[in-house]
Amino acid sequence: MPGSKKVPGALLSQYTTFQLGGPCRYLIECATPDELKSAVRELAKADIPFVLIGGGSNLVFSDQGLDAAVVRYVSPTPLIERTGNDARAAASTELDALALFTVEEGLEGFVYVSGIPGTVGGAVVGNAGAWGKQVGDVLKSAVILDKKGNEKTVGPDYFGFSYRHSRLKETDEIVVEVTFALRPGDPVALATERAQILRTRAEKHPNLATHPCAGSFFRNVEPTSKAERRQAAGWFLEQAGGKGLRSGGACIFEKHANIIIKGAGTTAQDVHDLHLQMIDIVKKKFGFELNREVRFAGKFDRSPGANEQGFW
Repeated sequence: MPGSKKVPGALLSQYTTFQLGGPCRYLIECATPDELKSAVRELAKADIPFVLIGGGSNLVFSDQGLDAAVVRYVSPTPLIERTGNDARAAASTELDALALFTVEEGLEGFVYVSGIPGTVGGAVVGNAGAWGKQVGDVLKSAVILDKKGNEKTVGPDYFGFSYRHSRLKETDEIVVEVTFALRPGDPVALATERAQILRTRAEKHPNLATHPCAGSFFRNVEPTSKAERRQAAGWFLEQAGGKGLRSGGACIFEKHANIIIKGAGTTAQDVHDLHLQMIDIVKKKFGFELNREVRFAGKFDRSPGANEQGFW
């Protein structure tokens, strides 16, 4: 696997923003599209099961880890090119780095993801967004791989984008690089908008350096009619008394009822158990079940459907 780095028995806690999780069989670090393609094809040839991660910002790995290889596709420097009003980025590029690039280049249509952790690839798989917008709105094309390393270029319709979802969550296909169709904008106005977005996020969201977490745990709730907007999951959780919940070292962030943070001694199982409490109190008070935005990986108690080798 030319150019990639292989780490046997890597602790997955070192590769997620939650800083939780046991060892994997081995971890392969890839930064560029060519490194990723080579790694995937070598694993497929050897018939070794694997999962792919990016920045690890929306994941909780089990305390037991994974009996599989993990491919980590993250670039230490942004890999981005501009052609006209299009921006093409390796999926390993940090999402916020691409947001900054578009601001500096005077390209409108991507500033709203400023401050969102993770990579471009992860953002596409989860159709990340904020302020009523999502990356699927501006995706023009993408190069993807299947688990055997077969490559193809697809358009936005292929992804079946919906709120915080794409079909890649079911197919496990891998995003290699993405082209976004943007519009000319005023760099000064975009920089001002970005600064305001970053201020707002800093006020409402934890600092990952001091409060490890996976961001908003549940998707916002679909409206009951087309005339209404989605309701923040955090509102339902707060109304149901969610801010007082905890399990082991895992507790709810004081400023946001939809965020679980890692306290002293927290295990991945604590986070899993706390998220079940959150689902339960909302169901009892409002009569519906919250849907997770965060994905679990590996085996957890009280989840018979958990997959020891992948995401669920």
